[in-house]
Amino acid sequence: MIQDTSRQDTSLRPSAKTRLMKPLGLIAIFSAVCAGIWVTLGSDSASHSIDKDELRLSTIIRGDLTRDIAATGKIVAANAPVLYSTEAGVVTLVGKPGDQVKAGDILATITSPSLANQAKQQQSTLSAMKSEFERTKLTARSEQLTAQRSLDMAQVEMAAADRENRRAQLLIKDNLISKIDFEKSKDDLNKAKLQYKHASQELELIRERLAFEVKNKSLEVERQALVVADLERQLQELQIKAPVDGIIGNWLVEQKARIAASQPVLTVVDLSAFEAELSVPESYADEIGLGMDVELNIGGNKIMGSLSAISPEVRNREVTTRVRFTQNSSLKLRQNQRLSARVLLENRPNVLMVKRGAFVSSSGGRYTYQLDDELAKRISIQLGAQSMSHIEVLSGAKEGDVWVVSDLSSFKESDQVRVR
Repeated sequence: MIQDTSRQDTSLRPSAKTRLMKPLGLIAIFSAVCAGIWVTLGSDSASHSIDKDELRLSTIIRGDLTRDIAATGKIVAANAPVLYSTEAGVVTLVGKPGDQVKAGDILATITSPSLANQAKQQQSTLSAMKSEFERTKLTARSEQLTAQRSLDMAQVEMAAADRENRRAQLLIKDNLISKIDFEKSKDDLNKAKLQYKHASQELELIRERLAFEVKNKSLEVERQALVVADLERQLQELQIKAPVDGIIGNWLVEQKARIAASQPVLTVVDLSAFEAELSVPESYADEIGLGMDVELNIGGNKIMGSLSAISPEVRNREVTTRVRFTQNSSLKLRQNQRLSARVLLENRPNVLMVKRGAFVSSSGGRYTYQLDDELAKRISIQLGAQSMSHIEVLSGAKEGDVWVVSDLSSFKESDQVRVR
């Protein structure tokens, strides 16, 4: 019975060469294991790499941050009145669009036969009322003379009665006349005095009545004169004149067209005063206010102005504003000339800031990557106010740090990325 195979095995002794190769193999296996561990650790610290030329970098700096709003707009005339017709009629346009005009120049005339006829009728009525007024004054003078004559006659009769009464007094002393004749002379004197008194009062009353009638006629003439003056004014306004120096903007009606009252006819542009009209995004409507400084860029020239008007309504998700600035003849401004502007909201001195970039939108402003030699590490950040060129950094950085400010989508939200 066979117990095991021990008797069939042959003991072999390794050769010198085999004894030499065994430790070398162990060393190779150890080196391979170490290399695998290094590769594994390297892949954990930097999952992938990005070409540095594809990135936009910015260094954290400290300085003054001016918070502003970018806007676009155009140059508009501060004074561009629209001229209207005052009456219905046929319009004759004198000047052409683009013609230079002076204040007071006739730009258009309106022919209104009905208004001209009405003015003539009222003028005729005024002439008739003036004649009636003169006649009333003559009648008043005549009545006053008649009343004055009656008063003068009463005064003469009173003087005669007084003389007869004095003579009767002398005769009654010598009993040359009867007592009845004496009493009659006294009655004649009293009667003459009453007639004089009544004639005087009647003259005063006639004077007051005639003065009232003359004044009433005078007021009627003045009222009619005002009617005629108003019609003459309306006739003069049929000649549409330029209110300011400038140029004719646009015709708003056709030549020889029949127009209605209060219809716009043409515009005049005052070239001596311009303003900037800006369109500000609706999201900034609550932050802008009158008097804010505005930097205008007109054909490469930068000038400062201030907000002078803000529209109370929103159109196409924008708010229209007006900017007043100092006029400069070297600017060569033109109506509707395009421009860009910065509305300066506030100034923050001595703050950490970084250049604006797409990293804000791609990360929501919550994180970015800080470059340290050839390794970009993800860091949490907190941003503050923004200007057109820079963003305030509240936390997550110190002066001199280098951030990736370009789009972060290529980083795939990795903790670390190697930059080659």
